[in-house]
Amino acid sequence: MKKLLFLYLWLFAFTVSLKGEEDSTKLLTLDNFLEIVKVHHPVSQQANLFLDIGDAQVRQARGAFDPYAFVGASEKFFDGKNYYSLADGGLKIPTWFGIEIKAGMERNTGLFLNPEATVPDAGLVYAGASINIGNGLFIDERRAALRTAQIFQESTVVQRRLLYNQLIYEAGQAYWDWFRTYNNFLVMQEGVNLIKVRLDATKRSAQLGDRPYIDTLEGTIQLQMRQVRLQQAVLEYKNATALLGVYLWIDARVPLELGDSTIPYMKDSIETTPVQGNVLQMLDSLQATHPLLLQYQYKLDGLRVERRLKAEQLKPNLQLHYTPLAEPINGNPLGGLSLNSYKWGFNFSMPIFLRKARGGLELTDLKIKQTLLDLNNKNAQIQYKALASLNTWDYTNQQAVLYQQTVSDYFRLFQGELTKFNVGESSVFLLNKREVGYIEAQLKYIELLTKNHKAELAANYALGLLM
Repeated sequence: MKKLLFLYLWLFAFTVSLKGEEDSTKLLTLDNFLEIVKVHHPVSQQANLFLDIGDAQVRQARGAFDPYAFVGASEKFFDGKNYYSLADGGLKIPTWFGIEIKAGMERNTGLFLNPEATVPDAGLVYAGASINIGNGLFIDERRAALRTAQIFQESTVVQRRLLYNQLIYEAGQAYWDWFRTYNNFLVMQEGVNLIKVRLDATKRSAQLGDRPYIDTLEGTIQLQMRQVRLQQAVLEYKNATALLGVYLWIDARVPLELGDSTIPYMKDSIETTPVQGNVLQMLDSLQATHPLLLQYQYKLDGLRVERRLKAEQLKPNLQLHYTPLAEPINGNPLGGLSLNSYKWGFNFSMPIFLRKARGGLELTDLKIKQTLLDLNNKNAQIQYKALASLNTWDYTNQQAVLYQQTVSDYFRLFQGELTKFNVGESSVFLLNKREVGYIEAQLKYIELLTKNHKAELAANYALGLLM
């Protein structure tokens, strides 16, 4: 009866411990945790700003094509005489095709007006266009700036992914450390509770003469050792909880703290994760999908725009302009429009040796080669890291699955030894040994389970899939 009472007390203590936790705790799953991180963490808010920066860059570059008004006036009076009075105003419209449209009205008067500035009394209306035939025909500074800004805008999506990938990886690592330390704490707490119940029963058995008093000393030493390990487990769990709190915010302004009743997964509530087939296929398309490698692609796109601009500068500068002229008649600005009234001209210039243009083009070509070499090197590094992470993921899954059975076998050994102890065929020393083996097996399984889920996280991080 005393032995049956001992077994009943042990099972009762263990059941009450678990029942109390189920009633008072709140589970924070990995998905819920990462969702909070994605929405509220300051770094995630910073990542979203990349998109706004890209939009602002494009808006700024488009400003080079905005129509703009101009007006100018100049007068000279001396000795009471109006030497000249010049006024000119209108509108200029740059276009994407390199043609600049200009329209306006010129009105000049005065006693000593320059003959070429003489216009009708009602003024002179003009409207015309200028175009670059050589340098600037296919691309110029304004078009290159806008295309570069558009490439940067596209790259901000990748920069955002890259920042999220890093943030989610670090947050996920912190979660699985929290999971490991919490479950280690539960195992050590269970071990302390078991040894306490057995030590009390052993002391009563010793007092009744059924057990030698040296068994109580063995139990006391085991209790002290487990209490020390429990304290260490509590410390690690508290530190892991504090680290997890670094990733919990409200609107990137107010940091949150985890309550004592909030817990991660229990070790028996999750399974190991094997490598998925679709993840393996990602290795063949890393250069087209990985955010870091895509950044190099966008950099190359920007350099190619720069190269087009540098190559354009090898052409001579030849600008043609033609402007029809008209005298306003009866308020109609185009009333005096005639094919015989116009201005036209051209401007031509070209460096003799073109050293600046050729040097700039050569420098851009070297930048492109350098970026391609960097891309190839980074691609090889990421391929290796991704493959190594996938190997680790697969290896830890196999280990965890195997050790799950080991834990079950250790538990059966412990149960068998406990049965023998209850019928007087075993000793406290042997029972403690089996119990310690079972506890260590649980701790090892928790470690392998954590490594497996961390390896899955690391593989997705290496593949750039954590967004």
